Amino acid sequence: MIKTESNSYLLHPADIKKHDRGGGASTTPLVTAGMGASAFITGYTEFVGGAKIPFHFHNCEESVLLVEGNAIFDIDGQEFAIKPQDVTFIPAGVPHRFRNASETEPMKIMWIYGSRDANRTLVETGETRPIAAEHKS
Repeated sequence: MIKTESNSYLLHPADIKKHDRGGGASTTPLVTAGMGASAFITGYTEFVGGAKIPFHFHNCEESVLLVEGNAIFDIDGQEFAIKPQDVTFIPAGVPHRFRNASETEPMKIMWIYGSRDANRTLVETGETRPIAAEHKS
């Protein structure tokens, strides 16, 4: 990671620590509040073959870009197959999840939350925690 005189950053994701989220998913924080982001945060989440994350929602808008692999986007009682370069927009408070469509190949998404204070609430348990707590950023 390179910080410039203007407090801008050049990030090299391969050099940033990944954080295990359990269930075959790991997250790499990219743009964070800790580096001065005031309006949004970003990162990658990688899924091993067959991995899925539980239904959840956020306190802010989210956009997800499928970077590699193939995925299934579950929202509003529907399933949508998504391929690399497909992008989603999810309003705050809307339950959703992503699943790796392959049992053997990895899948990777890039997420953007519309708040530096984004959180995730699991639908099944009601547990809420800040996104930043998952990777201590």
